[in-house]
Amino acid sequence: MKFTGTDNYVATQDLMLAVNAAITLKRPLLVKGEPGTGKTMLAEEVALSLGMPLLQWHIKSTTKAQQGLYEYDAVSRLRDSQMADLDGGERVKNIENYIIKGVLWQAFTAEQPVALLIDEIDKADIEFPNDLLREIDRMEFYCYETRQLIRCRDHASNRCGALPQLEKRIAQCGDENLLRYPQLARIEEKAFYQRIT
Repeated sequence: MKFTGTDNYVATQDLMLAVNAAITLKRPLLVKGEPGTGKTMLAEEVALSLGMPLLQWHIKSTTKAQQGLYEYDAVSRLRDSQMADLDGGERVKNIENYIIKGVLWQAFTAEQPVALLIDEIDKADIEFPNDLLREIDRMEFYCYETRQLIRCRDHASNRCGALPQLEKRIAQCGDENLLRYPQLARIEEKAFYQRIT
């Protein structure tokens, strides 16, 4: 798998090198840049060109890191337990029926490698990126309700192929781990010329 840009996306040599390094190493790629420079489009085009499904997690100011892993729906379970006489309570007995899988759970357990975009991460609480560091580094997390360790599947290597993960605008990451995004004009240059010819 190698990203060389697409018909809709002109990538610089530095950008292709960074994306391909992340793919080869199966590690996250942190992308930072001004609004409208194509950071989200990068994830979409990488996934499209490599034939990977794209999972997207759009962050808001109220988003919690736990939501990317899973959520336990205790309210629904309580409601169902009160209605247990109607169906014999079989659904309530299995707690897995009340676990809502987040995008990281989906990416880690996908049948094939996926690209994961965590978008607008700078809008979240300042501790948000730190709350996911361990899970992303180890590519595993523990679900306490079901008492299971959710691990990234092994896709023909010793490391997980469910990522590269394209994160963007992480204010807490250091400059040495950051890919500075190219100017918008370079990205749209090819599309502009295609429209006028």
